[in-house]
Amino acid sequence: MYGIIETGGKQYKVQTGDVIMIERLEAEVGDTVEFDQVLILNDNGDLQVGTPYISGAKVVGKVLEQGKRRKILVFKYKPKINYRRRYGHRQPYTRVLVEEIVS
Repeated sequence: MYGIIETGGKQYKVQTGDVIMIERLEAEVGDTVEFDQVLILNDNGDLQVGTPYISGAKVVGKVLEQGKRRKILVFKYKPKINYRRRYGHRQPYTRVLVEEIVS
């Protein structure tokens, strides 16, 4: 059984036991989180498609870690006028273990 959920403006394909890295959630390590924005559920060939979400379906997970991704460098410049700016960015994330999919 797998499902497609939406969180943080992105969509993720999840199965029971998967560990996913999503946009940062306001939750502590060890907390249980529920994702009720389920777009698609597939249970051994029985496909349910939401319009846009499936009512009553949810994905339950456990927060494993809060952190920041590796640094990326952003470089802006304008040619011929000696304008250069370089700075870094680290995107925060939440690592979640998918415990069960409820349909």
